Amino acid sequence: MTTVSEAPADQAFQSVSLRFLGAAECVTGSCTLISFGAVRLLVDCGMFQGSRTLKALNHEPFPFVPADIDAVVLTHAHIDHSGLLPRLVREGFKGTIYATAATRELCAVMLADAADLQATDVENLNRRNERRGLPVVTPIYGPADIAPTLRLFDTAKLRETVPVAPGVTAVFWPAGHLLGAASVELMFETGSDPVRILFSGDLGAPGQALLPVPDGPSPCQHVVLESTYGDRERPTLTLEQRRSLLADELRLARAAGGPLLLPVFAIGRAQELLLDLIAVMDAQPDLAGEVFLDSPLAIEATEVFLKRGWNPDSQSNPYLPLRHPERIRFLLRPHESDGLERLRGWHVILAGSGMCDGGRIRRHLKRLLWRPETTLLITGYQAVGTLGRILLEGHDRVRIQGEDIRVRATIRSMEAYSGHADATALVRWLLDRAPGGSIFLNHGEPDGLKGLSHRLQRAGVEAGRILTPELDQTYVIVGPTVASAAETASRLAPGMASQQDWHNRRAAFLGVLNETLQSLDDETRTRLLAELTRQVRSARDRVPPP
Repeated sequence: MTTVSEAPADQAFQSVSLRFLGAAECVTGSCTLISFGAVRLLVDCGMFQGSRTLKALNHEPFPFVPADIDAVVLTHAHIDHSGLLPRLVREGFKGTIYATAATRELCAVMLADAADLQATDVENLNRRNERRGLPVVTPIYGPADIAPTLRLFDTAKLRETVPVAPGVTAVFWPAGHLLGAASVELMFETGSDPVRILFSGDLGAPGQALLPVPDGPSPCQHVVLESTYGDRERPTLTLEQRRSLLADELRLARAAGGPLLLPVFAIGRAQELLLDLIAVMDAQPDLAGEVFLDSPLAIEATEVFLKRGWNPDSQSNPYLPLRHPERIRFLLRPHESDGLERLRGWHVILAGSGMCDGGRIRRHLKRLLWRPETTLLITGYQAVGTLGRILLEGHDRVRIQGEDIRVRATIRSMEAYSGHADATALVRWLLDRAPGGSIFLNHGEPDGLKGLSHRLQRAGVEAGRILTPELDQTYVIVGPTVASAAETASRLAPGMASQQDWHNRRAAFLGVLNETLQSLDDETRTRLLAELTRQVRSARDRVPPP
């Protein structure tokens, strides 16, 4: 049984330390720094998404020296796991990035798209900042940083041992979350008692037919386990049952008389939904309509799925119907996307990003949310502070690109498409691994972390073996023993990683304020504004000078 204690100030070479630099009490920014003697490794190097407070961490200095990192072990291509790799390279990293072949090919399109989006978003933001007299900002990285990053990739085959640094080997196992996604076991040669740490990465949901079943070594020692849906259970659906639920959603949206808008993660979710839309519309012609994939990234990624989508479990490539789909129109160029503004009546639009925080989906939301005939169907996890989460929470006004938008559209959600294992599947996967050491729960918000911890304890895992790292917290492992290292200051105040920040609250307040002012008479409106102005000035005057 593992023991947890305070780490001594000096540790021998035999120790392995883990510092959780992302996905701690939140579901984005996945990054774990591993120190083993002189060796420095990263497992993932992801971008933070969600509130502006979280996203600001993408611009802050790395809490390590990039040039000192020997290698990166990448679990999969999603941007919250890979999105800061180009910045890492630009700032001096010259080691190797180990990943599966499919992950490398998906990163080639994802990171290039991320660089282009940053350039566009920063250009728009700076235009607004200049009008407001605010300082301009620069992108985290640009298109020129992508090729040098891709040159550092070295591909690994599943279930084969790969040396990644002196005294360190890795084995990649199918995770079932995304094409190429892997769980990774790292083994550190510490003499007669090697330390083994299994990183689950993001684990796929059971019952899905497109990807291999999640697997891993058994028995194992220490485990870092994702907890995205650690507090939720979902029914296991067959492919036919899921498509039946989608057909019900299409029927409701069509009856509303307007478009169905689907925010999608361009890698994985878009392709899965397209396959089901084709099948449903072929089987039920009364639901047929024009379907638009308005995501250049998803279109490029589909080529990777066609090339790399072979599933050894089913002995087939289930993505082949996407090679020449008759019902789907792919929109690559901006003017093709703009043309959708002229459409009325029943049609379906898929656009990124999946959490509504960027990409072309925001333009569609801006023009369609105020229309009561519109249906917005959320099919994936929405992190705290994202526009998708705010819409799911039922806010009747949102702020998009500096404008207040009244929400009259019907907002619905469908969890059958989640790419993450639910609580029951997470517990089952972990018990199948038969871990003998500590279980570190990450990649989850507080409810997910607590829920999974309770379920693991009910399944017989001792409470003392279950750890929930905070952002920037470090643990030291010596064989079966885990010790918390000397306290390191976190880059965020406690709880800030998992709640809406003041930017979210300001946007909500401004929406309420504008709606309230419009409903008041002039005299009451004037008194309210005067009182608010007085309170704001009073608060400003209480702030000490810098």
